[in-house]
Amino acid sequence: MKLASGLNLAEHTHGRHFLHIPGPTNVPDRILRAMSLPTIDHRGPGFRRLGLKVLEGLRAVFRCEGPVIVYPASGTGAWEAALVNTLAPGETVLMAETGHFAGLWAGLAGRIGLAPRVLPGDWRHGADPVAIEAALRDDRAHAIQAVCVVHNETSTGVTTDVPAIRRAIDAAGHPALLMVDTVSGLGSLEYRHDEWGVDVSIAASQKGLMLPPGLGLNALSEKALARSRSARATLPRAFWDWSPIIAANAQGSWPSTPATNLLYGLAEALDMLFEQGLDEVVERHHRHGEATRAAVRAWGLPLNCAGSARASDVVTAVVVPPNDAGDADALRRLALERFDLSLGTGLGRLAGGVFRIGHVGDLNDLSLLGALAGVEMSLDSLGVPHQSGGVQAAMSVLAR
Repeated sequence: MKLASGLNLAEHTHGRHFLHIPGPTNVPDRILRAMSLPTIDHRGPGFRRLGLKVLEGLRAVFRCEGPVIVYPASGTGAWEAALVNTLAPGETVLMAETGHFAGLWAGLAGRIGLAPRVLPGDWRHGADPVAIEAALRDDRAHAIQAVCVVHNETSTGVTTDVPAIRRAIDAAGHPALLMVDTVSGLGSLEYRHDEWGVDVSIAASQKGLMLPPGLGLNALSEKALARSRSARATLPRAFWDWSPIIAANAQGSWPSTPATNLLYGLAEALDMLFEQGLDEVVERHHRHGEATRAAVRAWGLPLNCAGSARASDVVTAVVVPPNDAGDADALRRLALERFDLSLGTGLGRLAGGVFRIGHVGDLNDLSLLGALAGVEMSLDSLGVPHQSGGVQAAMSVLAR
């Protein structure tokens, strides 16, 4: 099939494409088959059973007792929903600039009428709890209504210590809500909504949950719910309003048309996560993160993440130092054209300077080693200065 644009969707390549961007991730065959089931009446009893199942499963993945809201939307929609349900026009939100996506969230906050106060960062570290505590202590009038951080910043390959942010808010004695974007952390990294004292967690379907894009998620605390029901939360909301969704969800339904077949896939994805075990899923991602970082160190290339303590087990951002052979984008083009390997591009201030190796979702050791072999062959083919032995270093980690 060839579209009018000239794109040939039937173009043949041998073997399977190596998709190693940090999302959307590979969709397992089990999930694809579940999504291909016939669409059923979303007001019927069969769908209600499906709805109740996925909502219960999501609470287990978020590790929360409160409601989880599911929107037919991307993570961007879930960002907006978190803000409009709890805040009023002109209110201040404290946002840590840890990378490209943290910046996009801050920009969205400004566009919907809030006053984002951005704590600048170097894009090599996670959110700074010391800086957040200092900002909250200085805010004696409690003008700041929410603290917003990104748990796993896929643009930089860096994670934020969410419990440390909660401790900083508590140490300052500040009443601000804690909102956490765990779009790429949920289903891949350790995440505990209730235990970590998060008020609104934001996630989406296309990362650790192994689905196509199309579902945006909010997990809620009692404090966030109370704020949404108070007279203070006056930002306009209709489609994003939590209240009618929670009411309908009690019967396994939604007030508007849900993404029926994506929910089929979500039910299958939850089954897969629980079959392996959430702790084992986290450990598998950690092994793959360690193996990838070992390969990069063996190549002699710098990691964008400063230090290893907060390095992401979802994605590794690799710096390509200036050289005569080409930049990170040239390497990505060669990897795709010659080896059918998709790597993540550098975003924002990192454009052209880094490429990103995604190791998230439905991935096994041999798939990861194949991708790392593709990177090493691309480095060789392009002539980027590096040392050999990255794949062997990764193999040594995985063999242990």
